[in-house]
This record gives sequence, structure tokens and C-alpha cells, in this order.
Amino acid sequence: MAATHILFFAVVLHFFFLWPHAASATGLHPVVLLPGATCSQVEARLTDAYLPPSPQCAATAPRRGTGARWFRLWKNSTALDDPTVAPCVADQLSVVFDRVASDYRDKRGVETRLLDFGSTRGFLADDPADRDLCMGRLVEALERVGYRDGETLFGAPYDFRQPPAATEQPCRSFSLFRRRLRELVERASRINGDRPVVLVSHSQGGYFALEFLNRSPREWCRRHVKHFVMASTGAGGFVGSMRFLATRDDDGSPLGRVGRSSAIKFTPLPSPKVFDRHTPLVITRHKNYTAQDMPEFMAAVGLPASEVTLYKTRALPVAMSFRAPVVPTTCINGAGVPTTEKLVYWNGDFGKNPQVVYGDGDGVVNSASILALDTVIGDDPKQEYYKSVKIAGASHVGVVSDGAALERVVAVILQDKFA
Repeated sequence: MAATHILFFAVVLHFFFLWPHAASATGLHPVVLLPGATCSQVEARLTDAYLPPSPQCAATAPRRGTGARWFRLWKNSTALDDPTVAPCVADQLSVVFDRVASDYRDKRGVETRLLDFGSTRGFLADDPADRDLCMGRLVEALERVGYRDGETLFGAPYDFRQPPAATEQPCRSFSLFRRRLRELVERASRINGDRPVVLVSHSQGGYFALEFLNRSPREWCRRHVKHFVMASTGAGGFVGSMRFLATRDDDGSPLGRVGRSSAIKFTPLPSPKVFDRHTPLVITRHKNYTAQDMPEFMAAVGLPASEVTLYKTRALPVAMSFRAPVVPTTCINGAGVPTTEKLVYWNGDFGKNPQVVYGDGDGVVNSASILALDTVIGDDPKQEYYKSVKIAGASHVGVVSDGAALERVVAVILQDKFA
């Protein structure tokens, strides 16, 4: 603990000497943070239409109907630690695909909302162990150099259960997020002397931020966004996500159940835009599967045809349209950490643990996906400024939580000029 305090003290002194303006909040560009998956806090309330899945859930469920109050649904550590309550949380947190509306929605009788949109308190987890994952250490480091929540530092939590869909597909959740983020960016800029904002994302937050920028008018982006700092996000997903897709038993955990009920399971799948079409990612005795073979792989692991169709119509077009945001962009990723590169199910039994072949990456995102950023964003002629920062030995989470890597991220956020 003492070593951690000494490290942060050294980082603070470093910033005060190299960036004199950091001592005063009046000289800071406002920062908006977009955290990784599962970090956003979700509140819920139940109506009379909600049908508990079991008598136990009926007995422990918060009051329903008239007078029902909002309660913390995710992340409620107390409930998740209770094996009798956790399945009830999973049921209330899951989403369904409405065929009539062609969109995902909450289960009938469940209403949800994000907690504290606009504040970093909306995704700073109660569990200290989650502070590394949910940008808590980055918030602390920024506050040490003068940032203040709600004044110069803001948070944009999102419904991680409902990622962006193809532009021609309805996605009410993401449309609402885009509107709220646009208003937040404009307000953050306005109350800070019209200084443009620095958008900082981690992991899945990068996909939300990038889609937001790509679907916003270019002139608006140039006026309101000074810099986009994208940490621990590749241009084409990662192989490890295929293991989750293949695993049939989610052990009843809320996150496992939500992952299987929603489009979140499709977002991190390896994209055929990035991964070589001839390189197998999953190997079995009778057939190998590349990123091009994802629909066939889904069928092989038991997903129904309707789910495969949702992947092809809603998620795949988003992955294939990954492109430069055309605002100054710095991508920061770890490297040199063993990362799942191939999964071997030699006997074709996807219900069992595979043999894992490791390659390079950040422990989650493969180097192929990280390196593709240089091509997809860096080589785009419309992208005026792009820089890729690769930190040796930094893990997927460590980029925004560990020592020198965290210091590098804060330095990028504070930089004034791009060259």
C-alpha cells in the first residue's frame, strides 16, 4: 500500500513540473470517461407485469406495482454473493429481443435506468477489487492533477447489455445514449470556457465512443472533441470471446445469463475485417473455423438460427464498419502478455474446456486486432492525427490501473499539442 502511495505521489509531482497548468482546474480541458463492459451501474424497478421465475425470487423481489422504488440491480455485490438471490438478479437484468420492434428490451415488468449519467460515480464499483477494471485508478490519478467530478471530469455510463446495432437496425438504447452523450459533451465544453472535450474510453467503451463519433456530424466533432483516447480496444474483437460463445453452462451467474440473452456476446467476436480468412481460430478434428466462419461456428455450438441472423444483421455490419473517427486519436494498448489465439476442441465437444494456444496481445485483445488500428485508423487519409502507444507488459486492465501505464495514459490526456 505504501509503495502505491509513493508511486502516485511521484506521478503527481511529475505532472506538476511538466504541465504547470495542471495545478489549476481552469486550464484543463474537460474529460469524459467511457468505462469497460459491466462497469456501468444499473437501477431497476418492478411493475405488476413482472413474473418472478421462482417462489424464492417472488419472496425476495422488491415491491412491485404502485409505489415501487428504484433499487440497485447492477452491480449489487450483496445480492450477487447470495446464491438464492443471484438467479433473481440474473432474471431481472436479462433482456429479450422484441420481434415486433426489431430491438432488444428489458424483460416484461422490469424497468431499468443508468445511475448518475454525467458523473464518474455512475460506474465506480462499490467493490474495491473492481476499481482497477472500472477506471477507478484513472479517476484518482486525474483528480490528483486537478480534475473534479462534475466540473472538469465527467462519466458516460451506458447499457452494456445493448451495444450499437447496424445503422439501419433499431437500437433505442444506443440512440438514447448518443443523445445524452452529445448533450454531456456540449455542457462539459460550455462550462469550461468552450474548451473542447477529451473523450477517454476503455475496452468496450471504445466501441460505444467510436460509434458515437462516427455517427455525429464532422463539424460538431471538430468543434467539441479535442482528442479521443481509446485504451485497450482493438479494431476487430478477440478470440477469447469465442470460448464464451461455445460454453453452454453459464453457471447461473447474472453476467453469464445476460451475456447469453443479449447482443453483448456478439460485439467482441473476431471480425473478418481484421483476422485473416485463412487462419483458423477454433480447431476441431473435422472442421476449423476462421473469423469468416462465425455463423457456422455459432450453429455448431448450438445457437439457434434466429441468433445467427441477429449476429449477421445487427452486429457484423458494425464490426465491418469500424473506421477512423476523424478527430485526433491516440490508441493505447498493452502488449507482450499471453493472449488466447486459438481454441482447440479436438473431439468437437464445445461443452468442455478447450486446449488454448497463446499468442501476443494484452491478455484479452489479440495483437492482430491491436495492430489493425494502424491500418484502419492510421492509414485513413481523413484522419489528420493518429498515434498508437503500445506498452510492453501492460495487461488489458493494467493499461488504466497500473503504475507506468496509468501515468502514460494521463500524460496523453494532458498533452496540449499533437505532432
